[in-house]
Amino acid sequence: MATVTYVRTIKFVAEILKEDPELLQAIVSNDDNLSYGSIISVYTGDDESVTALTDDGMDELEQMLKDARRSPQEWDDFLDSFVD
Repeated sequence: MATVTYVRTIKFVAEILKEDPELLQAIVSNDDNLSYGSIISVYTGDDESVTALTDDGMDELEQMLKDARRSPQEWDDFLDSFVD
């Protein structure tokens, strides 16, 4: 496992990937969706935190979204998995 020296917030990842930050947050809210250690919680106060991703986490997320977009049906099924 490589040493992690920086992470990107979900908001920044959404900007880079041109995705909805709420969708990305819904995906990473279940840490089983990406490899262990790819999702980082950064505590900014007593009861406040920001979710961030490692490079590997961002790559996994990008691949997950790409795979889900192979067809309209797969995309709809994918969205149904994460959106209430």
